[in-house]
Amino acid sequence: MRAGEVMSSPAITLRRGDSVRRAIRVLYDHHITAAPVLGEHGELVGMVSEIDLLCGAFAPGASVPGTVGDVMSRQVSAVEDTTDARVLTDLMIAKRVKSVPVLRDERVVGMVSRRDLMGLLARSDDELREAVLAALRERYPSETSWEVRVRDGEVDLRGPEGQCPEHVADLLAQAVPGVRPARLL
Repeated sequence: MRAGEVMSSPAITLRRGDSVRRAIRVLYDHHITAAPVLGEHGELVGMVSEIDLLCGAFAPGASVPGTVGDVMSRQVSAVEDTTDARVLTDLMIAKRVKSVPVLRDERVVGMVSRRDLMGLLARSDDELREAVLAALRERYPSETSWEVRVRDGEVDLRGPEGQCPEHVADLLAQAVPGVRPARLL
């Protein structure tokens, strides 16, 4: 699973010159916790989060900042749309960030949040079964005799003779987030 398959798109973005008040409204109205900040040519120049805006708006003794550029974080962790979801998850954990911009050809094309990743893990057994079958059809298009059962995220799999069980289990672990290791019957 790649970042481009998990991301919310299009990304809700802000500009450096947008007012802090406008940024607060955008995040609040879209139910998001952060937004990428774009420069004059649409390039990623920062991120602004709820905490950036709250600190800027309520900083003791400080004058109220006028623009997103005054409060945004300039160091941004971003990924390409082809980045593996596991790598993305590791990045989010290591950097302790809630959302990450997704780029294609250096342009922001979406955002992945912790919630997006949790959605993959929260899928029902029926949804996981369909995802497993789709992964098997994609990898083995001529094989139609797969039997797949999923209970509480655990996959029981029976396939055609001659398939290497370890290879199939590895394929499912890489291709279908939320599936516990497959048990081959």
